[in-house]
Amino acid sequence: MVWLTAVAVYFLAVFHRSSLGVAGISATERFHISASQLSTFTVLQLLVYAGMQIPVGVLLDRFGPQRLLLAGALFMTAAQLGFAFTGTYGGALVARVFVGMGDAMVFISVLRIIASWFPPMRNPILTAWTALLGQCGALVAAIPLARSLHQFGWTTTFAVSAAVGLVLGLLVVLIVRDVPPGAPSSRAAKDVRTVGRDLRASWRDPGTQLGLWSHFTAQFGANVLGLLWGYPFFVHGEHTGRTTAGLLLSLLVVTMMVGGPLVGGYIARNPWHRSTLVLGIVLAIMLTWAAVLLWPGDAPVWLLVPMVVATGLGGPGSMVGFDVARTFNPSARLGSATGIVNVGGFVASLLVVFAVGVLLDVLTPGESTDYSSHAYTVAMSVQYVGWIGGGLLVFRFRRRARAHLQATQPQVWRGMTGS
Repeated sequence: MVWLTAVAVYFLAVFHRSSLGVAGISATERFHISASQLSTFTVLQLLVYAGMQIPVGVLLDRFGPQRLLLAGALFMTAAQLGFAFTGTYGGALVARVFVGMGDAMVFISVLRIIASWFPPMRNPILTAWTALLGQCGALVAAIPLARSLHQFGWTTTFAVSAAVGLVLGLLVVLIVRDVPPGAPSSRAAKDVRTVGRDLRASWRDPGTQLGLWSHFTAQFGANVLGLLWGYPFFVHGEHTGRTTAGLLLSLLVVTMMVGGPLVGGYIARNPWHRSTLVLGIVLAIMLTWAAVLLWPGDAPVWLLVPMVVATGLGGPGSMVGFDVARTFNPSARLGSATGIVNVGGFVASLLVVFAVGVLLDVLTPGESTDYSSHAYTVAMSVQYVGWIGGGLLVFRFRRRARAHLQATQPQVWRGMTGS
């Protein structure tokens, strides 16, 4: 019940995070904004999310997951209420800032609850199931949210979604506890010097950096599609129609949901091949995107489907980064290490989301927002910078991590390699 309640808050966070994925076109009409301005919503939200990960990791070690889950739920509730009623672009930007703040407190709090309430061998599976259940929030945001916007309008849709946060906040107070009864507290009072030392130690650990770059490389493609640009790309770039675009985004989420337990089970059985799995998923993403972007004219749906599936697998693939950080860092600095890893994918996402918006505006003359298929093809190609650069860094740091593990934890090395 503790875990499920925490996951419910994560479900809501993913819903709020993903809401602009289908509300983007409505937002351009409501606030009279361009592609660059629309991308600023998501960039700002992700910038706040990424920027808060390390401070939130420190706060998690100090105050525990229950308090951070409650704070996250309250921040997101206030933000969505503001987003529901504001009619100005500036007001909407402020609301997305608070969505990012609340969202930043949730996922790593759920990971800490898993680490405290379940045995280590079940961590990868529970993390995968957390990702699966959380992604249901994106699934709800894909089609039901679009229908609600069409039927009930902007204000009612976002106000009702905000009210759910109040209910979940109450459940967090009543049900969630940091640790099981009788277990020592997970909170650790640290002075500034200790916090700084733990952050430096976590950052310098090659396992943390391997986790960071694994998360960076695998995750952002799914975020670019699901959080903002997938729906416009399918509708205006590939001319699929809105219904098909919604179904493709739903497929993206379903892939992330189904792929979570599969990836979690695989890395639990094969911990030595975690980075290899990440590199394989990224290669599949690159190949399928190349097929879509190089296709003459509109890519057929049968080609868009494997691209969406490969991109969706990047979501659960990025969870490998958290498992790597967990096995390389002591529990006393796990919050800090998890926060560092979680920065990776969201920094990549905000950079690519913003770059796509800028390129669309640059490639479109005047102030028109009628972006051509060619403009979308060029703009979405910017993702290859992250995939290639990140993949090279994953390869680099996995060699360092293996050498570090062999030198500092020979018993773990022998257990993982069987030697």
